[in-house]
Amino acid sequence: MALDPITAQVIQNRLSGIVQEMQTNIFRTGYSTIVRESQDASCMILDANGAVVGEHVILPLHIAALPEVVRAIYAAYQGRIYPGDAFITNHPYIAGVTHSIDMAVAVPVFVGERLLAFCASIAHKSDLGGMVPGTGSGNARELFQEGIQYPPVKFIDRGEVVPEVEAILRANSRTPDLILGDIRGQVGTARLGEERLHDMVARYGLDTVLDTFADLQDKTEKRVRRVIAGWEDGIFEGEAWVDNDGIELDRPIRYHVRIEKTGERILFDFSQSADQTLGPLNVRPPLVRGCCYYAMVAMIDPELGNNGGLARCIETRFRPGSVLDPVFPAPTNTYMASATAVAEAVLQAMNGLIPQKKVAGMGGVGGMVIGGQRDDGSSYVQYELIGAAYGARSGKDGVSGVSVLLDNAKTAPIEVIETEFPVQVRRFELIADSGGAGRHRGGLAVRREYNILAPRAQLTLRGGKHTQPAFGIEGGSPGRLGACIINPGTENEQSLPSRFGGVALLRGDILRLEKAGGGGLGSPKDRPWEQLVEDVLNGYVSYESAVSDYGADPDKLGEVLRDWRGTN
Repeated sequence: MALDPITAQVIQNRLSGIVQEMQTNIFRTGYSTIVRESQDASCMILDANGAVVGEHVILPLHIAALPEVVRAIYAAYQGRIYPGDAFITNHPYIAGVTHSIDMAVAVPVFVGERLLAFCASIAHKSDLGGMVPGTGSGNARELFQEGIQYPPVKFIDRGEVVPEVEAILRANSRTPDLILGDIRGQVGTARLGEERLHDMVARYGLDTVLDTFADLQDKTEKRVRRVIAGWEDGIFEGEAWVDNDGIELDRPIRYHVRIEKTGERILFDFSQSADQTLGPLNVRPPLVRGCCYYAMVAMIDPELGNNGGLARCIETRFRPGSVLDPVFPAPTNTYMASATAVAEAVLQAMNGLIPQKKVAGMGGVGGMVIGGQRDDGSSYVQYELIGAAYGARSGKDGVSGVSVLLDNAKTAPIEVIETEFPVQVRRFELIADSGGAGRHRGGLAVRREYNILAPRAQLTLRGGKHTQPAFGIEGGSPGRLGACIINPGTENEQSLPSRFGGVALLRGDILRLEKAGGGGLGSPKDRPWEQLVEDVLNGYVSYESAVSDYGADPDKLGEVLRDWRGTN
């Protein structure tokens, strides 16, 4: 019997609703600030083959990682997957997890004895061991320095927690209560999804639900191929750069893509990208595919289903031993800087396919960790993801002070940081003139400054764009570079690179972190006068920059500022 299209649409919407409910649950039950406040976690539903069928994307690369997790579970446990099980893994090579600081949890959903689906999530962990607090050292040279590696193992076996696995988790973390609390929250979230799927099967029937799983993927595939067929055939190239790999500080890393589009086929060839790096910039091919999924959704329709149907349409090519297809045990923990560069290169190449959707370079991504001991001797790990800035887009300025592209995490509130960690936030502000000048201005970066209150701590940064700025396009200027400075303006001032691990901090040290600004689009001389004046009045662009970079008449602008001050 043919699938009723109305019923199919209702079930598809319900799948998305279930995932949204799971997503809310994982944030509400999070123990760590990285899950609860920054929301560095994603949930989804996959069919029995590991294809995504239910999603509400938070971090797009998780869409590409969790199918690999399911395949790895099958490889390790074929014939030994039972109702009540819950699997965990954080292994980038065996299981395709984003990096070893992320923990995937997957729960099989059975209807009777038939495996229907997996309810799964990936969430960042505050600490899983390794050479520095927070696990992800920007100086790591191999995977084994990036914390303990868990291949797919059962955390729960037929409803019973495996005590040995829990004991290993606890013994290999500086923050064991947070780790186990977050993992239990992920399991509970998956159980919620399992319950909702059982309710759906009870209402619509198993066959109808399975048919809908297949139907929504088929529809997405057909739609995407139809759109691709309407694009111009040809070869389009793009590239982006990352400052360095954390080891060889004077060598920028190149990310190159060559898009070959023919008919309804599209191939993303990354074989000309740099060799794999000594430091932890490497990223595995499944995640690079996720960058392509992201770019396709951005170019086609933000409402496009990011499911198994889209994955069928993407062809990729890699060069083994490259930064995008590294050989084990190459380190991977700062993968997000690479992934963002890949996305920028892909979007740049796609400017030739969809010229009305251009975007300039982004302000960079990456986490910061301050870890150590409080005065009472207890350990803490303060992990933060701090927003940067979007580049200018066709017809619009870049967005300021937000996470960009693949990184949709939130900046944790100052009140939460000061409540939970021995630190005082002295400044949190947008940086004037940090957005690249242009007809459309790049987004402004943020500055965050901390006073260290712990007796001693270690600082780790997995940042970017301290030497390679966000690029401008069509005459737009590049964005302002980022910076990391200890004790700025004193005789002990120390400037640090964009990625490193384990730099010592003492009580009273001041840490200033400045993110990079977004690139501009179009000639700054073409920016409308009214918009430029508004920028100056808001403090986004200085008087000096308005005159020197945008070509404003100094007398005319000065008169406007005097009039404004006189009435405010």
